[in-house]
Amino acid sequence: MKEELFVSGRNLPNIDPQLHVWHWPIPVYLFLGGLSAGILFFAALYVIKNKGKDLPDSYKKALFVPPVALVLGLIALLFDLTHLFYSWRLFTTIRLESPMSWGAWTLLTITPLAFLWAASNIKLLFPQWDWKYDWIKAIFKFWNENLKYIVWLVILLSVILGIYTGILLSAFNARPLWNTSILGPLFLSSALSGGAAVLIFFSNNEEEKKIFVKLSMLLIVIEGFLFTHMFMGFLASNQVQLEAAEMFLGGDYTIHFWIFDVIVGLIIPLVLELIWLRKQNFSLKIVALLLLFGGIMMRFTMVHAGQAARYLY
Repeated sequence: MKEELFVSGRNLPNIDPQLHVWHWPIPVYLFLGGLSAGILFFAALYVIKNKGKDLPDSYKKALFVPPVALVLGLIALLFDLTHLFYSWRLFTTIRLESPMSWGAWTLLTITPLAFLWAASNIKLLFPQWDWKYDWIKAIFKFWNENLKYIVWLVILLSVILGIYTGILLSAFNARPLWNTSILGPLFLSSALSGGAAVLIFFSNNEEEKKIFVKLSMLLIVIEGFLFTHMFMGFLASNQVQLEAAEMFLGGDYTIHFWIFDVIVGLIIPLVLELIWLRKQNFSLKIVALLLLFGGIMMRFTMVHAGQAARYLY
């Protein structure tokens, strides 16, 4: 065992001034969870607005993304856990004041719903598919007959999941970059933007694309507003939050944030969407991929920069 003697409360390795605990699995987990929330939200909203009518193929195809994304996100989360074999204890109690408890129980509920919804559309991928057992057919018969009621639960859970990915960070008050109420709405708007991007990617209907593109543009503007509001709050706050903002305004994360998160992830997709609405002479798939790239880069930036922000100076 290596023994270390600390003679000061400052500059402790891996703790102060920088915290190196969360690595690449956490932003990947946050991105995939938010992406799943966005897709499920829009699919559920469509069912509600159309009173349970059959979903378009774009939605049906997109519904196969959340089960895969949720599983991959949970694998990334488990990979990051230090005490993996004790993680089951999250599901033995509910702590309303704990964002992690909310997240664990939300994931436990929404994941099987995502699998069931995708499985109910399995014939889209495999036209000859047949559920051999009557009890399985009974489950999907019940699902399809009551989908217009089930989706209300999906709406609630997807909103909670989208907000949770931001609140998980904002609950760490010791990190000034994360200590803001803006993170919840910011991550939710980014999650919805990712969901819209996936639907744009799968859609083959021009009118449907127009709806998704306009919605995506609105979400990009909202994200930009939330980023601006967050930085304005930091710049008008105390010294440590002013220093947190300066990390993106000339500091170590300036190039990464403005190029990958803002220009590539927000501005270029917005400009391309404006051009497409006027001319419609190119594929929107590149726009969808840029939005998804910007979404995951935003998570990487916020997670790593947040750990570099500090209160001691």
